[in-house]
Amino acid sequence: MPWDENNYPQSLKNFSPEVRNKAIEIANALLEEEHYEEGRAIAIATAKAEEWAENRDKPIKQKDK
Repeated sequence: MPWDENNYPQSLKNFSPEVRNKAIEIANALLEEEHYEEGRAIAIATAKAEEWAENRDKPIKQKDK
């Protein structure tokens, strides 16, 4: 199931929009290109998106409102 900014795994809800979108992009690519199962694709994408954000000094989690 491809995800987008309006329909994504619950585990990504607290991430900043930029990091969440990166995780969605990675997870969709893993599902399509590498044929990972959804759970594994989400786990890998989450780790890679966090790494991506850290390397760019971007906030990972959303700030409390």
